[in-house]
Amino acid sequence: MKHEILYESAFSVVQCHLEKGESIKAESDAMISMSTTLDITGSAGDGGIIGGLTRKLLAGESFFFQRITASRGPGNVILAQAALGGIGDVELDGTYGLKVQRGSFLAAEDTIEIDTAIQNLTKGLFSGQGFFVLNIRGKGIVFLSAFGAIHEITLDVGEEAIIDNGHLVAWPDCMEYKIEKASADGWISSFTSGEGLVCRFKGPGTVLIQTRKPEAMSAWLKSMVKFIK
Repeated sequence: MKHEILYESAFSVVQCHLEKGESIKAESDAMISMSTTLDITGSAGDGGIIGGLTRKLLAGESFFFQRITASRGPGNVILAQAALGGIGDVELDGTYGLKVQRGSFLAAEDTIEIDTAIQNLTKGLFSGQGFFVLNIRGKGIVFLSAFGAIHEITLDVGEEAIIDNGHLVAWPDCMEYKIEKASADGWISSFTSGEGLVCRFKGPGTVLIQTRKPEAMSAWLKSMVKFIK
């Protein structure tokens, strides 16, 4: 499937070209425009009604997907996310899957399977993302959305990086990571630094992060509203 990410420096959209018979699935309400040769339908996606309920209630994602199909000939579709930010593409070869935080999945080729994965107790309780994340696997292209721009952190074998959990977008399901306090000086220093808990990832692999996080933006907006009042 041919595609192009447009307006990367501002409000990104992705334009996908579908040949006759090809399909793409996307988050509900992601379509901006499409050719008249394409059809759009709604479905509960992989796992049917149970899968949709699991994504909605446990992972905080949409119950329904859009499925866009080139039924009558080739055509283009333009997709966008709700948040202000960038779009990234990841091509999976089937040898590994992606763990994707809630709100970061935008679309994928129809060959990609999407379900909900359960994190262990410690990671779910302290990661800031909850106990459930999306588990994405298969062969094909996945489009991820972010708040701000998407940045890649690539780690070699044994190399480590510390990442604020609110900035996580996606990471390979084969990567090791653990939750720890941000400061080596103790819990008080960790929380007064504004970070609290962070994720320590160990390579090999590439972690995708977003340059802004919704929680910080929400807190800033609330402070501005109070200031205006």
